[in-house]
Amino acid sequence: MNRTLLIVDDEEAVRRALTRALRSDGYRMLTASSGEEGLAVLEREPIELVISDHRMGALSGLEFLKRVRERSPDTLRILLTGHADLQMAIAAINEGELYRFLTKPWDDPELRQAIRLGFERLELGRENQRLRKTIEGQTRLLRKLEETFPGIGEVRRDAEGAVMIDEHELAGTELNALAAPKPS
Repeated sequence: MNRTLLIVDDEEAVRRALTRALRSDGYRMLTASSGEEGLAVLEREPIELVISDHRMGALSGLEFLKRVRERSPDTLRILLTGHADLQMAIAAINEGELYRFLTKPWDDPELRQAIRLGFERLELGRENQRLRKTIEGQTRLLRKLEETFPGIGEVRRDAEGAVMIDEHELAGTELNALAAPKPS
């Protein structure tokens, strides 16, 4: 799977440093120098994770990440700032605007781990959705089978708990073909 992240910071040196720090992890990295430019990238590219500076031109990092959430709610959002405002960070995390809040100067291993865990979280969410769809399909199939073959979901057990099958009830049904031994 192609893991794509967008780095948004108004300082070119920071964008280059982040790109350099993450290069060996094999991500597809895109950059933008402002929130507006970042939104334009988001319109034309599928982005899974965004790292944004907080203090940038007309559109703050937090406002940019709110717009990212509105347009692409599954995209994980990390705010990176040199001006740590703990109350702002707590509010943003609690409101679901952020996945993580990191301060400048960042610690490369901490940043890399936050991103790795973020991508793992995305993959687990996708797997959860896939499994949920599978279960929904199987539930529909079981309901249809129960309509076609009333009692098919009923399980009878003997005194020791072994499943009992009444061969007389099975005979003459379409299920008989499934239960019959295959000719050698």
